[in-house]
Amino acid sequence: MSVQGLPGQPEAVAATGPLHDRLRLLATTLERQFLGKDEIIRLLLIAVVAGEHVVLLGPPGTAKSALIRSLSELLQARYFEYLLTRFTEPNEIFGPVDIAAFREGQYRRNIAGMLPEAEVVFLDEVFKSNSAILNALLTLLNERKYTSGGQIIKCPLISVFAASNEVPGDETLTAVFDRFLLRVRSDNLDAYHFGELLQRGIQHEVRQMKGERLEPLVDARELLELGRNFGTRMTFSDAFLSTYKGLVFQIRAEGVSLSDRRVVKMLKLFAASAFLDGRPSPDASDFFVLKHIWNNEDQSSILDGIIQPVLEAFFREHPERRRVGAMGIGVEALAGEIDRIRQILTGGGALGDVQLFSQLKALGEIKAALATIPDAKARELEGRVAQLLDASFRSGRFAQV
Repeated sequence: MSVQGLPGQPEAVAATGPLHDRLRLLATTLERQFLGKDEIIRLLLIAVVAGEHVVLLGPPGTAKSALIRSLSELLQARYFEYLLTRFTEPNEIFGPVDIAAFREGQYRRNIAGMLPEAEVVFLDEVFKSNSAILNALLTLLNERKYTSGGQIIKCPLISVFAASNEVPGDETLTAVFDRFLLRVRSDNLDAYHFGELLQRGIQHEVRQMKGERLEPLVDARELLELGRNFGTRMTFSDAFLSTYKGLVFQIRAEGVSLSDRRVVKMLKLFAASAFLDGRPSPDASDFFVLKHIWNNEDQSSILDGIIQPVLEAFFREHPERRRVGAMGIGVEALAGEIDRIRQILTGGGALGDVQLFSQLKALGEIKAALATIPDAKARELEGRVAQLLDASFRSGRFAQV
């Protein structure tokens, strides 16, 4: 797929104001469109501010590509995406050989509309590509450069977003995987999101059928300029660095590999997170990004166990601050879902084992969601969920257990 939004086809950026305010508005726009993806959206924005790369892992159909496309539209970025296989050839990604130049004895590629000209890139199934593609990607990811026929081309790349169904197990892919500083899991939504998922999905499909594009809120050139001057934002307090040092050594002690190179690069992500909030320097709330540096998905729970206590301590001291990844669904919607499950469980109809356990699982998910909402109504609903669970386990087939 070729680059979209080339400089010859400018569109006006509707919003004005400080860049960090418009990026927050951009995040809100995406959160309204993509249900339950608040934390993923925050991480994507941190990546584009810091100029780093992200890999999204999860099953097909979890809005990975749609999310990146919408992000690129809102950033008014030149965009390139491609589905990679082991048969993908370099000319499909980097452009075909320039025949006219070849006839004159020069070997170079025609990169117009291809990856070397893009600012935001989405590569689906990146780890299934062949060595010719991966070797060229390494230099591009690291240095924003592409070599064509002895000519070194400087690329305007902001961020590459990759997608995969699984973490690569082949050691030959380690170098490429390591270049994606953040590793983010994208899963199907929990059951209590289902009704709102359908509503937002319909809205998205209608917009797609009409060919409507999102109105840009930021110009990608602003991000490139921010990146050139981002060094001025790399200021950290002694207390912050001391806490970070402790977390790094604790993470390593738990067997999670974290190279010195990645340790240093993480500082850019902390600074980017602070920038999005309009803060002059990072604080402990920005450590949430460390939950997404795992090398395999089994390490996710280890990182959560290390980082979550630090975050909980910070938010106890600063209850006014919004938690990243806080529930995007309202209390009333959760209350409606509880009532629906109550009707199923107490309706008198015979439930099969699969149906029963499905409803109990949904109650468990709702209970976990309510625990993240600092609201008196949420506490009341937690009590109703507990009563339903208790009644279910005390009656019927559970009474025999």
